[in-house]
Amino acid sequence: MVLLEISNIKIYYYTLTGIVKAVDNVSLTINENEWISIVGESGCGKSTLAYGVIRLIPPPGKVVSGKIIFQGKDLLSMDREEFRKMLGKDIGMVFQDPMTSLDPLRKVGEQLAEVFMTHLKVDQKEALKYAGDLLEKVGLTRDRVNYYPHQLSGGQRQRVSIAIAMALRPKLLIADEPTTALDVIVQDTIMDLIESFKKEGTSILFITHDLALAAERSDRIAVMYAGKLVELGSVDQIIDNPRHPYTIGLLQSVPDLWGPRRIESISGYPPDLRTPPSGCRFHPRCKEKFEPCSKEEPPLIEIEPGHYVSCWLYVKGGA
Repeated sequence: MVLLEISNIKIYYYTLTGIVKAVDNVSLTINENEWISIVGESGCGKSTLAYGVIRLIPPPGKVVSGKIIFQGKDLLSMDREEFRKMLGKDIGMVFQDPMTSLDPLRKVGEQLAEVFMTHLKVDQKEALKYAGDLLEKVGLTRDRVNYYPHQLSGGQRQRVSIAIAMALRPKLLIADEPTTALDVIVQDTIMDLIESFKKEGTSILFITHDLALAAERSDRIAVMYAGKLVELGSVDQIIDNPRHPYTIGLLQSVPDLWGPRRIESISGYPPDLRTPPSGCRFHPRCKEKFEPCSKEEPPLIEIEPGHYVSCWLYVKGGA
């Protein structure tokens, strides 16, 4: 059953030097108890899409058009108070840098307790007990309720952030590159923690640059480039049978520890989204481009069950 449906969403930033089309007509669904990872280079719109779901697009950004339907309710049309009550209770968010998402002047126990006091209407004593229980669940000792964020390590702070996001067992957890600044051992621990919540029924929207990380944990992978969704499919479809030249390029740029394949980079750079290229936005960097690529934008089509790609090679039989 579909939990979240993003339909034709457009998110633009209105700057003094032009309109940045950060997310341009993207559609995506997330099912109940599903893990979807969004991958792509920096600046391709991954985080902007996630922030659009929780209505945290900073000025001068704006959701221009489209719908975001969560459990049958349009999040974009909700009044502020109604949405505030839903955020945290039904949708949780883990940010990339926990030091900027945690209040440095308050103990972590107070910040956790606030969630319970706000949504469950319990007193502070009971809320602090819940906070201690939750810290133990994410692998920290109860005494950490009396610590300030700066007294914790990066991995511990990220666990606190995850604890806050999951305090009320939301249906959807959005994680924006939660392991980027962590070493590989702590990274694996954080991923195990997130996966444990999925096993309890939470759907995961995971933003990452790391294709290997996405392949290891996800049910489906969405590939974004220059504000567009260019490929979507199961892990096997994306990793073992990629179709879009950009997805192929991303995979070729990752070292292969079990084979002789040489690393190949994608030539060029992502476009300036104030003046994106005409047609397919990847065509200036694409080795497979042909006549229609620079003139017309390819539609997102289903090339096999559950596998979607936006490329003229498949629309016109070029493959």
